[in-house]
Amino acid sequence: MALVTIKPTRIDTAIAHEIADHTNSKLERTAETLTWGADEHVLLALAAAGWLYVQFQRPEERPVANHILTVSLATAVLPHVLKSVFDQTRPDRLTIRGHRRGVPFSGRPNDAFPSGHAVHMGALASAAGLLPTGPRRLVRSVAVLLSLTRVALLAHWASDVVAGFSLGVLVERLLRPPTLTRPRRSRLTSRTRP
Repeated sequence: MALVTIKPTRIDTAIAHEIADHTNSKLERTAETLTWGADEHVLLALAAAGWLYVQFQRPEERPVANHILTVSLATAVLPHVLKSVFDQTRPDRLTIRGHRRGVPFSGRPNDAFPSGHAVHMGALASAAGLLPTGPRRLVRSVAVLLSLTRVALLAHWASDVVAGFSLGVLVERLLRPPTLTRPRRSRLTSRTRP
């Protein structure tokens, strides 16, 4: 049992009721497929594969690869730690109408807060700031879309997704200085030797 129980807001409840009343099996299956793009296992595998590729093929990009892998690991662990502190019932456990319309059951019943998928997507959207404008906009749009699939599936309340996304941005920004800043050479080592 967690230390803190969180109740959904009125807005959360209203959004969940609207989804339960107006969704359908096709929409839910589509959201269920898309949501895999924000799954921690998929993202960790991609980050590890990218890190390995960079180590052997693009050594000049090592700081960025190290940053992405570090952020991926941090955002994979953090939601699990927080879910052990916070209990919140998932919206899909509180609807019968939604299940009749195709809403699946997701995850553990009391692990709604925060949305782990949204934590990963917030970090990805923040890291996209390292990209040129065109790709940055595309990555950020995809990150928001994939986060919203968690609301469409009633796996999370809207506030869980907003909190998770914001937390992901914060984690990525906090990890930038230690992972992307190149160490300065000390004056002693940079002096010309006699």
